[in-house]
Amino acid sequence: MTLQELGESLHGCQRCKLSGLGRSRVVFGTGNPKAAVMFVGEAPGFHEDRQGEPFVGAAGKLLNDLLQSAGLSRAEIYIANVIKCRPPDNRDPEPDEVETCKPFLLQQIDLIKPKLVCTLGNWATQTILEKKVGITKIRGQAIRLKDFVVFPLLHPAAALHQGNLREPLHEDFRKLKAYLDQLNTPAPPGQPAQPSASATSAECQPAQMDLFGS
Repeated sequence: MTLQELGESLHGCQRCKLSGLGRSRVVFGTGNPKAAVMFVGEAPGFHEDRQGEPFVGAAGKLLNDLLQSAGLSRAEIYIANVIKCRPPDNRDPEPDEVETCKPFLLQQIDLIKPKLVCTLGNWATQTILEKKVGITKIRGQAIRLKDFVVFPLLHPAAALHQGNLREPLHEDFRKLKAYLDQLNTPAPPGQPAQPSASATSAECQPAQMDLFGS
């Protein structure tokens, strides 16, 4: 199955109760289908539900600025959400909704094969790590899983609702830029490879990978 076929298979999805709670359309994801860097958010909001694309509202505009600050663009990354339909009144996703949609997110990751997955906020981070952990404890750290590295970040929407999170959010993206710069800077001849990132490391330890090479 291709990424496009997977998206088409979810058109008009009726697998969970969100389909009957005012959803306009399924918001599958958008971006480069062969992206080395993938961003995962929580769920569609009002504007995303209307337009059928993730991060197109105020949080999306902020994310665009943050991406630019990290040397990234929407054209080269892929963006998706944990759940594909808007919860009523933008409430938190419920466990059964996450469990219903999670396999499709994992299929997206498997088809895109990103080397770095940036999770935005608690829901995305906990879903990808399969671990109950607070975003404030691990934000800005690189965590190596079997097939890719996870880089948890604060969610742009949280910073819009809580002004005191704006600077921490920008700090997260400065750390992301520094991490990407390290990955894309060749080590001097004879220098040993940098240690892999670890979920138990106290600091971000960059994993050795060429994100944008062939």
